[in-house]
Amino acid sequence: MSDHTRRMSLNSDIGEGFGAWVMADDEALLRTVTDANVACGFHAGDPTLMRRTCETAAVNGVTVGAQVGFQDLRGFGRRYIAIPEKELLDDLLYQLGALAGIARVAGTSVRYVKPHGALYHSAVAHDEHAAAVVGAIHEYDSDLPLVCQPGTRLARHAQDAGLGLVREGFIDRAYTADGLLVPRGRPGAVHTDPAAAVRQAVTLATSGTVTADDGTVMPMPVDSLCVHSDSPGAASFARRTREALEAAGVCVTSLVETAACGTGAAA
Repeated sequence: MSDHTRRMSLNSDIGEGFGAWVMADDEALLRTVTDANVACGFHAGDPTLMRRTCETAAVNGVTVGAQVGFQDLRGFGRRYIAIPEKELLDDLLYQLGALAGIARVAGTSVRYVKPHGALYHSAVAHDEHAAAVVGAIHEYDSDLPLVCQPGTRLARHAQDAGLGLVREGFIDRAYTADGLLVPRGRPGAVHTDPAAAVRQAVTLATSGTVTADDGTVMPMPVDSLCVHSDSPGAASFARRTREALEAAGVCVTSLVETAACGTGAAA
């Protein structure tokens, strides 16, 4: 493989059911994606599902990451919670420890951390929540990289703390002109046309740019692209996206390997 080959990981928020509630076809997704952001029980997931997800990921050679969130099962972690920094940090440590133990007996390990839903956006908007996310990783294992949007408050906190950073792009979400995601409550926030979402994925991977909702083309260098498992037809869409990336000459590989190579979309 040429040193100049573009590398990109394909991650998915996964293991997001709970008890009898099934969110997605996780087994099908884990045959396509390179990285599994496993829900740790606070916004979704339970011990049995966490173990099954980690075991399936291990069988398929998929890297496991901790998808940490607010304690909000009823709201699927998509509701903001005004929790103090120290309490949030402890909540995140709890989730990291829980998944790490289950991953270990499942034959794998936690290799990175990604915030979920409202916590993801809160850590971009609020210093204390950004500090809690970064602080939890730093206290637990400072070698774990953080997955987040580039150029944000959270990314700066991580870099200032010396954490590794995996820059994430979103395939099926619209962007604002300031480089953030269009809030889900606004029309057009989610790309409902799979072909348009696949085109955005290829553009992000090959040119490191994205077109905002106002038509502005802006730089968006990323190392990993996210497929939301709760989207209709997510498994089929993930396969289609991977095929399109590979057809465009992109090497689809795990985000840990991509970050180590330093040859993502910014290369």
